[in-house]
Amino acid sequence: MLPPQALYSIFEAIYRNFSVSAYPEITLEGNPDDLSCNYVSFLKDLPVNRLSMGIQSFDDRELCLLNRRHTAQEAIDAVTRCKEAAFSNINIDLMYGLPGQTTATWSCTLDKAIALGIPHISAYHLTYEEGTALYQMMKDKIINPVDEDESEAFFQLLKKKLSQAGFVHYEISNFALRSPRYPSGRISLHNTSYWKGVHYLGLGASAHSYNGVSRSWNVSSLTEYVAAIHDNPASIVETEWLDERTRYNEYIMTRLRTMWGVSLNDLRRDFGSDLNHYFFEKIRPLIYRKMLKMQGGNVKVSNKGMFISDAIIRELLV
Repeated sequence: MLPPQALYSIFEAIYRNFSVSAYPEITLEGNPDDLSCNYVSFLKDLPVNRLSMGIQSFDDRELCLLNRRHTAQEAIDAVTRCKEAAFSNINIDLMYGLPGQTTATWSCTLDKAIALGIPHISAYHLTYEEGTALYQMMKDKIINPVDEDESEAFFQLLKKKLSQAGFVHYEISNFALRSPRYPSGRISLHNTSYWKGVHYLGLGASAHSYNGVSRSWNVSSLTEYVAAIHDNPASIVETEWLDERTRYNEYIMTRLRTMWGVSLNDLRRDFGSDLNHYFFEKIRPLIYRKMLKMQGGNVKVSNKGMFISDAIIRELLV
């Protein structure tokens, strides 16, 4: 949504103030209807090398329910435009568990995504957030959420189809396509940094930052943010210092979402004996029930436990 000059200014400031790696992954998020021919053309003059699109579905009825501005064909056209402009690193977001969605419509959406040759797909189950139109429709009984069996069927179909198409399921909601150049899959460096605990700096209103010992976030009001830059920069940021238990909980939450899982060496190195003992006591019954597995010094969620991974992770938190 930013005009070209604003993006030019941002990248000029980044390269002027920071040391940037030789081969950075620089992602821009956009909706299919925003990525016009002119906009994609000007992006080629920027250091942006990855595009992420909120497509959600390739079914027009489902898109209408989600109040999306684009049609299925417009989404396909947007992906095609970006690929023709030499953007090879593209992610699309898809959504399942929609009211009225069937395995047939979900299968069709997945087939169309695969046919487009997209190297990265993020797929999320619909959640009903309070205050949204869909939440109100659910409360008013206009729409009905899918049941747990249907949800699991959608998830298993997602895993099966993308696995058969050569995708690596490297995080609960994320899939990366294998290729000769990327034999382990074209994994998103940006997303993976969060799950692996890499430190990051967030710039702008509402942005979050993390340095391993604390988490901070900027004021969400753009007006307050701009005013504070000039008058009182310290008031922009709030900070939470992370104690050992909080760091342990975050480590378990992020690592168990991934195919790498929890490293027992990292657990021993970074957390006290009490938390290590707590972890081992908690995982025993889950390993026995085949919800978790031990593999190469790492504890991972098994295929059997994948669909209920949130519940499994909650069992292990302090």
